[in-house]
Amino acid sequence: MNRNWVRVTLLMLGIAGISTAQAAVDSYRYAHVTISTPWYIFIFLLMGVFAPFILMAILAWRVAMRKSEQDANDDGKKHLEK
Repeated sequence: MNRNWVRVTLLMLGIAGISTAQAAVDSYRYAHVTISTPWYIFIFLLMGVFAPFILMAILAWRVAMRKSEQDANDDGKKHLEK
C-alpha cells in the first residue's frame, strides 16, 4: 500500500514538472515582440478603454438631447399657463 502511494506521488510530480516546462517554453514564445504587437495593443485598448468612453459620450449626448426636448416642452407649457 505504501509503495503504491509513493509511485503515484512520483508520477504526479513528474507530470507536474513536465507540464510547467512546456508552459515555460510556450510563454517564452509569446513574450517576443513582433511587428504585429502594436496592433494587438491597439485592439486591446480599443475594446477595453476607448469603447466605454465612446459609449459614455453617446449616452451623455442622448440624455442631453432628452433634457433639451423636455425643457422646450416645459417652456411652452409655462407660457400657456401665464
